[in-house]
This record gives sequence, C-alpha cells and structure tokens, in this order.
Amino acid sequence: MKTLNVDLGERSYPIYIGQKLLSQAELLTRHIAGKQALIVTNETVAPLYLEKVAAMLPASIQHHAVILPDGEKYKNLDVLNKIYDALLTHAFDRSVTLIALGGGVIGDMCGFAAATYQRGVNFIQIPTTLLSQVDSSVGGKTGVNHALGKNMIGAFHQPQCVIADTDTLNTLENKELSAGIAEVIKYGILGDEKFFQWLEINVEKILSRDPATLAYAIERSCQNKADIVAADETESGQRALLNLGHTFGHAIETSVGYGGWLHGEAVGTGMLMAADLSARMGWLNKTDVDKIRHLIKRANLPLRPPQNLNKADFLALMLRDKKSLGGVIRLVLLKKLGHAIISDNYSTEQLHATLDHFLGEEI
Repeated sequence: MKTLNVDLGERSYPIYIGQKLLSQAELLTRHIAGKQALIVTNETVAPLYLEKVAAMLPASIQHHAVILPDGEKYKNLDVLNKIYDALLTHAFDRSVTLIALGGGVIGDMCGFAAATYQRGVNFIQIPTTLLSQVDSSVGGKTGVNHALGKNMIGAFHQPQCVIADTDTLNTLENKELSAGIAEVIKYGILGDEKFFQWLEINVEKILSRDPATLAYAIERSCQNKADIVAADETESGQRALLNLGHTFGHAIETSVGYGGWLHGEAVGTGMLMAADLSARMGWLNKTDVDKIRHLIKRANLPLRPPQNLNKADFLALMLRDKKSLGGVIRLVLLKKLGHAIISDNYSTEQLHATLDHFLGEEI
C-alpha cells in the first residue's frame, strides 16, 4: 500500500492506494470520529462492494446505506435529496460520517451532501473507478449538475481520507477504464512530461489492468493533483490548470445530455481541442499535438465530439464555464507539452477555427 498526503494544514488527509484495502477495516474506522455512518452508493456498485464496506464498520457504529440510480444524468438536486432523506429518516446528527462508495458522480454528490447537511459533516471517499481514484475523489470539489451547466452547484469540502482499492477496477467496464485514463493523461500533458513519456510506454499495460502499472499511474496522478490542491485549495489560480480539456469537454457533455458521453471521454476530446487551439496560436508544435492525439487514440478514447453540434450553442455553453469572467471564456491551453497556462489571451478567430475543425463534417 502507498500512502500520499494532501497537505492542507488542519484539513490534511491521506490517500491510501493498493490492493485488498477493503479488507483492512482500520483504514476506514480510524477516520470515523462519531458513532454514525451513512454509506452512499449506486445500483451498480452496491451489489459488488456494499456488503464488504459495511462489514468494515464495527457494531458500535450505527450505519445505513442509501442506493442511488447510476449515471451522470442522476447527478442533480432531486436525486441528492435522497441522501438528505436517509440522513433525516435515521436521525443522524452532526457526528455522522458519510462514506462515498462509487465513481465520480457518487463522490461529488455524497461530498456535497456532507458539505451541506447541518452545515457540514465529515465524509470519506472510497472511489471504485479509475477516473475517481485519480481525480475526482481528491481535492474536495463536490457538487451536482444543472440542466444549463455541469457542476454549477457545489462546494469545496475535503474528505477525511481517500481509500483507493485498485482491486475494484477489475469489475470496471473497458469504456469506463478508458475514461479514467483520460484524466491520467491530463496530468502528463499539463505539467509532468516525464509521466507523459511513461504513459506512452505503458498505456496498454493500464488497459490490461496490470496491478503494478495501475498503482503507479494512480499514485503519480494523485501526487500531481495533491501538490496542486495544496498550493491552491479553492481554485483561485493554479488549480484551474486541472481543468485542461474541461471547458470543451463540459460543453460536449451538456450538448449531448448528461450521460450521453462519459466525463473522461469528453475530457479526452476536450484536451485535443485545447491542443489544436494552442498549436494554432503558435505555442504548441505539431509533433506534440500528434503525440497527444496518438496517446488518446491508444487509450480508446474518441478524437472528436459528436457531429451536428451547433457552434453557437457550443460557444454559449463554454461561456457558462466557471472559469469565464466578464463575458470572456478563459481556457487552459498549452505553451508546450508539460506546460499548461490559463489564458484569455488567445485569438477568437483561432478558437472559431478549432471549433469549425472539430464540429465540422471532416477532420
């Protein structure tokens, strides 16, 4: 087992990474301060891991579970209320610890419920997808979607710990595994070129679920994110770099309807769009664009958005992005491979050219 630390002073917490962690009850119980716990999971994960996680809790801890429908389309305020209903039905007080057992949707919703129930209670992340293990479970971003924009309702609320049991990835669908690799690739592109080079050698081993390769990819990704979060917890500056590909990607997700594309699929294509615009600005050379495209293709991720998306509508969705200020879309772009920047100093004409290229009939 590897243990990383997210250094946030009194809000610091460990990330445990390894196999058979759901058999080590003390990893969970040492982070539960009170005598109450609510496990939040979904219909897909519950049959696989709910019984195992519940068995980690001693009889002295009153615990229940709430099982939500599975999918991004259910990441909304209506479904969120099911968590509050369970908390109130069982008369859980401010000592309760919520346990997020699932992928990014469950982690985001459980975390937001924890941030807001009785003005804030503890929660723990047990991510069961690669995307959630390398990204969404770390850093304290929580929230739900709105029909007009992804993750527009939320709060920063750090977990007590993250338990990333790599054995849970054995039950992950291939498509979900590829979606997680998109976020892994993101760390290499935005600030860790040596990691990108390692991925160029090892991406097929990740796809084959080699345990040691997976563990290293998760560890390196989490370390990259932990370092950035420690420097900028509430995204007032540097942390926005983690949104590489997300402004384009969120517009794709909203355009096709939540759940139509997996988040990682949209981020993968979004990173290609950001790379294309960076190259049009003369910042990123063609060789590096080709390297990014080739690695994303090898990860079995889409290379372009769904066709027939309207450019004006797409731009309007990008403008609703949380990084936009004063009616200007701020984007995470690339000066070179391994060096991302947050910029509104790009050519609007070149942005339109990128959108025409990717939204048009031919690439």
